[in-house]
Amino acid sequence: MVGVSGASGTPYAAAVLRGLLAAGLPVDLVLSRAARLTLLDETGIAWHDVAWKQPLASWLSAPLGGPVPDSADTSRSARPAQPVPPAVPALPAVAAPPALLGPPDTLAAAVETLVAVHAPGNLAAPTSSGSYQTRGMIVVPASTACLAGIALGLSKDLLQRSADVTLKEGRRLVVVPREMPYTGATLRHMLTLHDAGAVVAAASPGFYAGARTAADLVDFVAGRVLDAAGVDHALFRRWTGELGRARQT
Repeated sequence: MVGVSGASGTPYAAAVLRGLLAAGLPVDLVLSRAARLTLLDETGIAWHDVAWKQPLASWLSAPLGGPVPDSADTSRSARPAQPVPPAVPALPAVAAPPALLGPPDTLAAAVETLVAVHAPGNLAAPTSSGSYQTRGMIVVPASTACLAGIALGLSKDLLQRSADVTLKEGRRLVVVPREMPYTGATLRHMLTLHDAGAVVAAASPGFYAGARTAADLVDFVAGRVLDAAGVDHALFRRWTGELGRARQT
């Protein structure tokens, strides 16, 4: 299962979802209410729990920093353009790796056959019960509020309830905080989750894999998250022990 909270970082969630679909794994997906606002702000995509397939396909196929493919939302065109200062050149739009996503129809087919979306207020959803079998759960990105709710066992919505079920059933829970710096309370919540058996994997990219674009850095974080979840992927070049190898290729 994948839970997306309201912290900034929807590209991380998209990269993780692409990796799971590329691995052929079924995904139960829930976006918190705050996550929908963040997704709208960062991509211009309006999320709908009923008609979710087109928004999801648009989100997963959008290049980082580039135009979003057609979706049910038209709000971006209504927003005033935000020019980039001349002294700060814009990063080029980087398409998702073809080897990972394949043609658009392949991605659409994966969304159609492998993804189930649940509303955050639906506490009767399958993932709210331990009898529903999953391999585990990834919360990406995890806001500090979401992280605290999981650590304290509040189960205030389906995302938090599903995370609580994952812990109580002894399944793998990977929580990906992106906000920083951390308060003492947030650090204690992270320690609580660690002690409960969760993996706290901060969205901290490494630079040894030869990253050349922002998309490469996003894929590095997503790849390390998938590593923690036990999912095979090819999102970044792994360390081989040879200094400078990534810069040579």
